[in-house]
Amino acid sequence: MSKSSHIQELHRKHQSLSEKVDQEQRHPAADPMDIAAMKKEKLRLKEEISRLSTA
Repeated sequence: MSKSSHIQELHRKHQSLSEKVDQEQRHPAADPMDIAAMKKEKLRLKEEISRLSTA
């Protein structure tokens, strides 16, 4: 997998997680721990994208 395709895949995963977080936050019965875990994963992906983009 090339570097650019890997970065694109990370962007897709980040966007997907963003949409899931938005959906979960709309539900009153959403588990705050699940939302927090998804947000942490989003941040990890964002940091990896940034690291790969500048390397």
